Amino acid sequence: MKLSRSFTRTLRNAPKDETARSAQYLIRAGFVNKEMAGVYDFLPLGLRTLKNIEQIIREEMNAIGAEELQMSALQNPELWEKTDRWSDQEVDIWFKTELSAGGELGLAPTHEEPITNLMKTYIKSYKDLPVFAYQFQTKFRNELRAKSGIMRTREFLMKDMYSFCADEETHNEFYHKAEEAYKRVYERVGLGDCTHQTFASGGIFAKFSHEFQTELPVGEDTIYYNDDKSIVLNEEVVLPEVLDEFGVKKEDLKSENAAEVGNIFTLKYKYSEPLGLKFDSKDGKEQTVFMGCYGIGVSRVMGVIAEKFADDKGLVWPENIAPYKYYIIAIGEAGNKIASELEKEHPETILLDDRDARVGEKFADAELMGIPYRIVISDKTIAEEKVEWADRKTGETKLLTMGELTAILQK
Repeated sequence: MKLSRSFTRTLRNAPKDETARSAQYLIRAGFVNKEMAGVYDFLPLGLRTLKNIEQIIREEMNAIGAEELQMSALQNPELWEKTDRWSDQEVDIWFKTELSAGGELGLAPTHEEPITNLMKTYIKSYKDLPVFAYQFQTKFRNELRAKSGIMRTREFLMKDMYSFCADEETHNEFYHKAEEAYKRVYERVGLGDCTHQTFASGGIFAKFSHEFQTELPVGEDTIYYNDDKSIVLNEEVVLPEVLDEFGVKKEDLKSENAAEVGNIFTLKYKYSEPLGLKFDSKDGKEQTVFMGCYGIGVSRVMGVIAEKFADDKGLVWPENIAPYKYYIIAIGEAGNKIASELEKEHPETILLDDRDARVGEKFADAELMGIPYRIVISDKTIAEEKVEWADRKTGETKLLTMGELTAILQK
């Protein structure tokens, strides 16, 4: 893509009320636009980044046998009343609206109720099980304190997956597959070395749930871990009885701030029972479906990555999720000609800065946007049949021959 054709521009300043470093950079670099507290638009560069994360998650969910669907954000209160989750006293994050003809609708903060109800149409017999379904869907939560940019918002993109099994054994088999799939997701988006599967409170329907927490100095959560991080606990479960169960003492654990980037729950019959999701077993007896749920906040992951790897110059995107891999700066007539030819051959990986701007401004914007590799093609380097190559992450610079550059781009 040529920057001159994009309506987005880098900004000198971010909104004064934006305190998170990642949010400031995302706004200044032209990835997102802040509409109001907790509400953001994803601009072309930001949307490409978000979609790259989404695609990695999609591939890993498909690999464990899950099917993708798309459900409505609008919710019928009758369904949620059956699980006692429509009341604002029970769930205080609802966005609700009155219909002109009377009655109320809600904007879904999650989808356990509607997908359980949907499955009543398709699950009748043990032969219909198991079912694993997921979606990428915008959720709405009336957060009291929306902060930290896109890491905590009132409207956000989420991958939510649900499992429907005949028994706990089948559920546990899929649950383990989901655990491993999540680990692969975080590895592929660049968070593998700093993200840990932690034990957290499972609420009334399970002793423990699992969260995936990324080490982050500004994270809202605190995790406790032993020396080899084989045991990682969310702060809420660091209780005497839990510590005894794991055979550790609190004084022997280290603590660190972290940001939650995913969670998985064993739901058992919490939703299938009140909503009447049942099936006929092999012996003809009616049984209740055993459920689990698995969430990843896609836009939240993007915000955590931005916060985790940013430096004093701007964003630093891992190669797998960057909107483009190469940021080309062309200088001079010959440099512009060759750069344009390369961009035409590789439009999905090259962002060409062909703006009528000072070279110094282009260099600064390349660092602010965090594109993994910067390539400078100038009349001077072309005369030597070379280009300048810079790695945004390491700061390393070197000269490449045109043949070497062509080989890299084709690869």
